[in-house]
Amino acid sequence: MSPLVPGTVSPQRTVPSSIPRPEYVGRPAPARFTGSEVKDAETIERIRTAAQLAAQALQVVGKHIEPGVTTDELDRIGHEFLCDHGAYPSTLGYRGFPKSLCASVNEVICHGIPDSTVVADGDIVNIDITAYIGDVHGDNNATFLAGDVDEESRLLVERTHEALMRGIKAVRPGRAVNVIGRVIESYAKRFGYGVVREFTGHGVGESFHSGLVIPHYDDPGSTTLIEAGMVFTIEPMLNLGTHEWTMWNDGWTVVTKDLRRSAQFEHTILVTDSGAEILTLP
Repeated sequence: MSPLVPGTVSPQRTVPSSIPRPEYVGRPAPARFTGSEVKDAETIERIRTAAQLAAQALQVVGKHIEPGVTTDELDRIGHEFLCDHGAYPSTLGYRGFPKSLCASVNEVICHGIPDSTVVADGDIVNIDITAYIGDVHGDNNATFLAGDVDEESRLLVERTHEALMRGIKAVRPGRAVNVIGRVIESYAKRFGYGVVREFTGHGVGESFHSGLVIPHYDDPGSTTLIEAGMVFTIEPMLNLGTHEWTMWNDGWTVVTKDLRRSAQFEHTILVTDSGAEILTLP
């Protein structure tokens, strides 16, 4: 299987002027988030709406993943779905990202830019899509199988989803966020998978990335206590080989150093008094 090469990126898609933009659009970087990681009931309801819409968008794009489709076409589908529902695609213009979702194929760990790349039979494709509506973001991703996928890759995808669900089950108020990464890494180690360290889960809501960091590996330094009312993402990236990575010259596309495949799943969750509620369910 030959390594992926960059395709041609089409012109940036437009968003109707009636749809409110996040503050970072047209600026080099977002403003620093200074609010609380613990959300009030009204903010939680708005995030719930954005998260459900992001989950629906992910489902709609996922249905079109099959051999022969381009990642740019998948971007168009996600872009139009969000705009049709009055939402802004959060990635569009975030720190200069040129597209409305991330499409990461095979050895791409994350942040793949949709382009003229044609999805081939046997590929795995991660779609990461975020909706901005009601002044808040809802963020999720999933890895899809295109055509006839080999057993090793299929198991990687299945187990990465399982790792996410185990991480979510570990969430309890009063625990340190490190419990999430410890559970994910111990599960991934059973299969010899590399667990990506530098790209993490994050606080989400009024800000796309609030500054709260949720590692997916066992990091004893991650001592932030989980509190009821927090909203954040858990989004493990597991690799068939090494956890190490390199970045393409586009400044976004992250690929495994050994070019072996990587899978990822993500939910936005709300911490409850007894555990976690998944907000990104369609």
